[in-house]
Amino acid sequence: MSVASSGLALRQKQVGEHVRRLREQARLSARGLAARTGFSPSFISQLENGQVSPSIHSMEKIANALGSSLGSFFGAIGPGEGGLVLRRADRKPIPSSWSNAELEALGGPSALRRLRPLLIKMAPGGRSGKHPVAPRGEEFALVLKGRVSLRLGPDEHLLAAGDSVSLLPGELRLWVNVGRATCEVLIVALEPA
Repeated sequence: MSVASSGLALRQKQVGEHVRRLREQARLSARGLAARTGFSPSFISQLENGQVSPSIHSMEKIANALGSSLGSFFGAIGPGEGGLVLRRADRKPIPSSWSNAELEALGGPSALRRLRPLLIKMAPGGRSGKHPVAPRGEEFALVLKGRVSLRLGPDEHLLAAGDSVSLLPGELRLWVNVGRATCEVLIVALEPA
């Protein structure tokens, strides 16, 4: 096993353990979480055991079902409490083979901080999931590189580097890389109080 694949396996395991912890805190069985999310119990089990690489949409759907956010998943693999400086070398990307994307937390975990900055890198044709998802909290997004399509409710918006969007809680949205190169989108999510 290469260093890169062993690092991915470790991060998948940490995310899986975090999902299990959140599920147990919510006093839900794996079947209960599966019912809330529409996923199979075997998928939940594989996720909790670090055996699958979920899509962005899947992680978001599970986080919402557990009363959390996508940013909380990165708290499980990020550095501990402390200052606000997070060095590029210390960021832990999570590739999502289902979404043809990679996610990176840009801030460390903290119970005191409600802002959760994420960097999403999508290969050409990459997408945030199969279906639109509605975040629980408010989000701000800035396209840093490339061209993306944002399906926001029934509308589709083509965005280029420098374009930004503010998303209200509960608004359905789906990101798709429509360009020929990798795109990067910065998303800052506000955790619900």
